[in-house]
Amino acid sequence: MRKVRISGTGSYLPEKRLTNADLAKLVATDDDWIVKRTGMRERRVAAPDQATSDLAYEASRRAIESAGLCAKDIDLIIVATVTPDTVFPSTACRVQHKLGARTVPCFDLAAACSGFIYSVGLAQTQIAAGLAEHALIIGAEVLTRFTDYQDRGTCILFGDGAGAAVLSPSADGQGHILDLKMAADGAGADIMIIPGSGSLNPPSLQTLEKRLHFIRLEGRAVFKQAVSTIVEQVEQSLTRCGLTRDDIDLIIPHQMNARIIESAAKHLDIPMEKVFVNLDKYGNTSAATIPIALDEACRQGRVKKGDLLSLVAFGGGLTWASALIRW
Repeated sequence: MRKVRISGTGSYLPEKRLTNADLAKLVATDDDWIVKRTGMRERRVAAPDQATSDLAYEASRRAIESAGLCAKDIDLIIVATVTPDTVFPSTACRVQHKLGARTVPCFDLAAACSGFIYSVGLAQTQIAAGLAEHALIIGAEVLTRFTDYQDRGTCILFGDGAGAAVLSPSADGQGHILDLKMAADGAGADIMIIPGSGSLNPPSLQTLEKRLHFIRLEGRAVFKQAVSTIVEQVEQSLTRCGLTRDDIDLIIPHQMNARIIESAAKHLDIPMEKVFVNLDKYGNTSAATIPIALDEACRQGRVKKGDLLSLVAFGGGLTWASALIRW
């Protein structure tokens, strides 16, 4: 089985900004209230003519260029998203067409905020087994179209964006993925959910009137489970690799809430200087948060050859996932 590395990264954020002051014009809230509870100050909003595949395409193009490849070198495309262009065909197929890639396997993966790491795990097995050379993994969301701007508890959280990575075989002297673990607990499915649009509650006048096509979540339940799960994932990943917290150079967590991230770091006894946070600028972009943050960290020089990176996510499903990567 071959070792696998991340050979390139890319990201894309729409131009339009939605600030806390803008939200204060829509619901009973203010900048201080939002910052104290979430750490968020603004988030990005896709243009009316932009779909998830458009954001994914831009991030993908940059990731492929970063890897020193072209679209025709890609052997597999996975788009992690809960806001696809359409129920079918997959957003991944649309991205393939926009890139001009070959007729390689393409599919979407719905694991909410854990989707990017889930996708990396699936692609890793394909490359490790020699079934693919280069895989394009994308986390892309247009969450603002599923956000209820009458609900101040959720409308302050979500933004749009896309991040991508190219996975390739690792040669001698190159870094590689050391550990990757995925898990889920369907008993918590209703804690974070869009109740409408699927076969359970197909679109109807009634579902529209009940606003079932918007994101709903139970904030307190999410907070408690997210902190403990993130801590456990990081600790268990290190144990499996025979490493310690001191070996970590940078943690890139899912950008859900600043208080969740800070609490997890405190429990892990890891200083915030070793934790990458950009949710103040982009909010929660679900499956896109980790690849966007990874790309930013790389371009800011926060990731160097030989560094040990911990990626960790917790999201709807309930799902969670972690990866330990030697860069």
